[in-house]
Amino acid sequence: MKRSVLFLVLLLMSLVTPAGAAADRFWFDDAAVHVADGAFRDQYGREVVLRGFNVSGTAKLAEYRGLPFASTADARSSAAAMRRLTGANSVRFLLTWAWIEPEPRRIDIAYLDQVAEQISAFTDQGIRVHLDFHQDLYSRYLFNRDSWYTGDGAPEWVVRAGGYPRESCGLCFHWGQNMKNNNAVTAATYDFWHNREVTTSAGPIRIRDEFLYAAGEAMARVKSRLSADAFRLVVGVDPLNEPYAGRYDSGQDGIEWERDLLWPFHQQFRARMDQVGWADKPAFVEPLVFWNQNVDFFAEPGGFTDVPALGQRYVFNAHFYDGKAQSGVLMPGKASDGQYTGDFNKIRDRASALGTAGIVTEYGHPVDGNTSDKKSTVLKAMYQGLDSRLSGARWWASAASSGPVLSGSQWHWDVNYDRHHELMNDNPDKVRTDGDAMNDEHFSAVHVDDNGTAALTVDERLVDRLFPRAVAGTTAAFTYEDRARDGSTVLTWNKIPDTMPAVRALVGTGQFGVLVWRSNGGTAPTELHLPASFAPGATTVVSSLGSVRGVPAYTGAESVAAAAEPGVPGVNRLLLSTRDSNLHFALVTNGEGGESLEAAGAELAAWVSAAFGG
Repeated sequence: MKRSVLFLVLLLMSLVTPAGAAADRFWFDDAAVHVADGAFRDQYGREVVLRGFNVSGTAKLAEYRGLPFASTADARSSAAAMRRLTGANSVRFLLTWAWIEPEPRRIDIAYLDQVAEQISAFTDQGIRVHLDFHQDLYSRYLFNRDSWYTGDGAPEWVVRAGGYPRESCGLCFHWGQNMKNNNAVTAATYDFWHNREVTTSAGPIRIRDEFLYAAGEAMARVKSRLSADAFRLVVGVDPLNEPYAGRYDSGQDGIEWERDLLWPFHQQFRARMDQVGWADKPAFVEPLVFWNQNVDFFAEPGGFTDVPALGQRYVFNAHFYDGKAQSGVLMPGKASDGQYTGDFNKIRDRASALGTAGIVTEYGHPVDGNTSDKKSTVLKAMYQGLDSRLSGARWWASAASSGPVLSGSQWHWDVNYDRHHELMNDNPDKVRTDGDAMNDEHFSAVHVDDNGTAALTVDERLVDRLFPRAVAGTTAAFTYEDRARDGSTVLTWNKIPDTMPAVRALVGTGQFGVLVWRSNGGTAPTELHLPASFAPGATTVVSSLGSVRGVPAYTGAESVAAAAEPGVPGVNRLLLSTRDSNLHFALVTNGEGGESLEAAGAELAAWVSAAFGG
């Protein structure tokens, strides 16, 4: 096999990084990220994949005054736990209008300073951040003290000025039905989009204009409180979570609403970003929330099909949940191989058509409750949809149509899970302590165990995944077989074909991933995160750049190596470097097969030649 390798390094990086040391400790992780050629790219031209979690649903509650963590110390320990348990390199950070502007024209600087401190807890760990101005059901202040449901978003004074009808969802079996059935929610949401003028203690204001003012003040303050290193790791802003019309004007549908109301709002928000020093960050714009629904009676047309191309100053930002699986009725069984490839490919295709990068900033499934038995299969299938356009059964035969890899942030990472103390709708007689403490949801991938240690609520193989953090060039194909467990069953959806016996024997029952990429000839390497299950001494790499079984200690030489800070748990990453512009491949496995690496490499080289034409 041709060996054009310059260096191939397995780098064991420390999890505990002092503030301001990200550049030294995480090598290229200090690079700014932008949108170019339909992908996230860093200053080295590498294709960047953002993977991580939302932090967190606690920001939707009053418990910690709209903050995801009780303190900056909690944020720091949570960020460290996230890297240790999942290798995440990005988070979506929630903040809300109600806490930014608690009274008209009064910005809560103390709240925003705490937001900046908690953001820095993640950037200090080398974790990139994008902000999310969050809302659900418009505002908690629309709901009665004894209501079954609650919301978050707009301040009390906005609701008070609007004089909305008494809230009632009727026979709603999921909180999301309030978006269409609750007259208070639909009226307030409609007024927001139509920029209704209301009278306040500060005089008349127009609701949407006031939100844009407050958001601009928030962005300006947060930037001023972040160091230059931290702000460089902030990748953008989501203008508003899960937008929807409330109700349509006569003859209007979702496509027209996006064109006439939502898209102009996003443009106004983009202008506010530019005004307050965020001009080099993209806006992570969401389409109508119902556009990619798999429950027919909730689905509506949308997806920005009637707006101009977004271009490089915007990111196409979508969510996906399996409403059928969550219902417990519409999908009685569990998810299977390739179940969500169509749903995630729809997101890829819309991003491509709009001339920008795509990201899925919310996806997930309940980890407890009456449909939680589906969580392993649903999450596996969702990550499969992010990794590739193909099911496992089709991947080897059709890998040339596999890419690109989608970025995403799972809902969510809540270290307060199952230990909240939230007064629902400010009612002291309705204290919520279990789950996410929000509308009876149970989505957190983490909890704090009886020893006070952060621990996963799902199989670690689902969320601590091999993925290409940064590709020096363009991804042609990627797949990862995580061998996740569903109870006592090991889920194997990607099976190496019989025509590759040496590769099959080498991998055995181990986990494995395959990356095929076209190199850009740059100096920065291609990087893959390696899960904790890939121990440095037991990781095998078979690549067009060279092959290695096991990893010796790192000495600084351009060879296969590992490095670690003594006594500190680490995050593994594999670095593959070449300065040519050829097509390359790498198979990475923790399998223990003793077969010849040369034979496996020859099989993979022949497969790549046949599948990709060289």
